Amino acid sequence: MSGAGRKTLLFGIMALLLVLVGVLQSWSLALAILNLCLISAIMALGVNIQWGYAGLFNVGVMGFAALGGLACVLLSTPPVAAAWAAGGGRIMIAAAIVLVTIVVTVMLFRRLPRGPADAAAALVILAGYFAARAFFDPAVDAIESVNPAKTGYLGGLGLPIILSWFVGGALAAGAAWIVGKISLGLRADYLAIATLGISEIIVAILKNEDWLTRGVKNVTGLPRPVPHEVDLQQTAWFQELAQSLAIETVDLSSILVKLCYAGLFTAVLLAVWWLSETALRSPWGRMMRAVRDNETAAEAMGKDVKSRHLQVFVLGSAVIGMAGAMLTTLDGQFTPASYQPLRFTFLIWVMVIVGGSGNNAGAVLGGFLIWFFWIEAEPIGLWLMDALTAGLAEDSALRLHLLESAAHMRLITMGLILLLVLRFSPRGLIPEEKR
Repeated sequence: MSGAGRKTLLFGIMALLLVLVGVLQSWSLALAILNLCLISAIMALGVNIQWGYAGLFNVGVMGFAALGGLACVLLSTPPVAAAWAAGGGRIMIAAAIVLVTIVVTVMLFRRLPRGPADAAAALVILAGYFAARAFFDPAVDAIESVNPAKTGYLGGLGLPIILSWFVGGALAAGAAWIVGKISLGLRADYLAIATLGISEIIVAILKNEDWLTRGVKNVTGLPRPVPHEVDLQQTAWFQELAQSLAIETVDLSSILVKLCYAGLFTAVLLAVWWLSETALRSPWGRMMRAVRDNETAAEAMGKDVKSRHLQVFVLGSAVIGMAGAMLTTLDGQFTPASYQPLRFTFLIWVMVIVGGSGNNAGAVLGGFLIWFFWIEAEPIGLWLMDALTAGLAEDSALRLHLLESAAHMRLITMGLILLLVLRFSPRGLIPEEKR
């Protein structure tokens, strides 16, 4: 089968699976899965840009996705006036001290010889640290004491949440630039350890800096870019539409809101896919593949490998950050404790490997396929166990045990899919095209 035919067949099967969920379970559930499939596909595209284009082993996907979620809080929530009055000014002074310390330290390294520069920079950093803490610590105590049950943080700018998708990408890109400048010279396995550690640090900061994110108390009720279901249900035109379609207003409002999200996410996915394909087919993409396949030869041809790695690392992280912001927008809440490596790193890597690294269509298909079975593994497992134990008595201990174990089918299913794909299609369901 040709490559185009294989893609059409696989995406057709994926669409059929979603339709089956709509018919057999509910259309609201099918659309909920579709929305998360779209976000997962964008996240998988980000990892594919880093791994498939350049061979960078980033195990810190979780941290960049969390920065996207942080952008939603910082941009869309309204500012908490009482918290700003209590300690906002001192936080700004502390931030200014940190900025001045960084600038002075960089200037010292540029203008003084290495030995004196080291000593002077150490003194400047120590002085900056204690000066910043003198303003920062009392400010944090004051902010977190402002109605901690409801606020206890500074809040955000009160802007439309859809802007946070781009800011989330920028935040992740900025963090990736800092991480990349430090760690991209490392070997692949050391880079993986470094990115994993940095992502854990990012999540730990988000969990513990209550003045910024409310920590584990979470930020709920984030604004939405689409209408609320309750508002739709109270409008006359919507009630008439539900009556003409013979659908309950509650069900129709849920479907319509999910369709609105699906439209937004599809637009972003298509834009990222088009940009990724354009980059992959350009001279820049061919150079990145040459660097990936043989760094030594690329360096011998005059290519700056470290600089190119930094470019692609920043680009991929920006896409992941944007997807992280979209996920928080869909959830309507920011919950730092929910960022787990299994969900936000391992699963995304499985999507890229199963779909086919180095191929954007493969990454998108992997995002859809893996997320679909991540959600549907439990009901499928329950149906399978029920069918296998149909001949046993209702109160059979074995039957009850197997039915209770159906919830654990999710991880088994992921392992089984990964094993089968690696055995029968080692380069993924849609392998990288030879160009």
